[in-house]
Amino acid sequence: MRIKYFGHSAFLIEDLLIDPFIEHNPHCKIKAKDIKCNIICITHDHGDHLGDGFEIAKNNNAVIVAIYELSQLAQKNGLKSEGMNIGGWITAGDWRIKMTEALHSSQGHSAGFILHNTKVNKKIYHAGDTGLFGDMKLIGNEGIDIAMLPIGDRYTMGIADALKAVEFIRPKMVIPIHYNTFPIITADPEDFRKNCPVNTVIFQANEEKDL
Repeated sequence: MRIKYFGHSAFLIEDLLIDPFIEHNPHCKIKAKDIKCNIICITHDHGDHLGDGFEIAKNNNAVIVAIYELSQLAQKNGLKSEGMNIGGWITAGDWRIKMTEALHSSQGHSAGFILHNTKVNKKIYHAGDTGLFGDMKLIGNEGIDIAMLPIGDRYTMGIADALKAVEFIRPKMVIPIHYNTFPIITADPEDFRKNCPVNTVIFQANEEKDL
């Protein structure tokens, strides 16, 4: 599975883009107009997650997948969208997508996603912005291959709580996210990796890997 990291919480996973904070992301070197995708998942409406999602969707005729209220806003802007809510599944292209709880503020409801690529039969859990919560154990019951977890603290889990989340989720691999974009969320991913009980893959911004 081809995964490209743009920094912060933004990834392109095959043809699925998530939390497309691009133009104002201090670590991202690509322009929004240059991104190609078919599906855009948005965990919540804060600027560092919604980012350039509407522009990229328009450029690619891509479908936005988001909480119902945000999907309605996308439709009002003339975009294709699939509205969801916590606990539901949809199918889009080669993906089955489930919306999960996230403990965070937003205008609507913040969420995470389980992204099941049916072509390669791998499940990625992108936690979005969230604090630690006990029902992550239930997310773990889905059989997560890769967990993308925030470690930046202050607005999300810090390293200690992210390590507890790994215990709950039991993924095969972890990718730390949402750190070092701004001084206020400074964290050392190596501190996370050395204490993490599963394989931890640290992406540099703009790096691409096959996982």
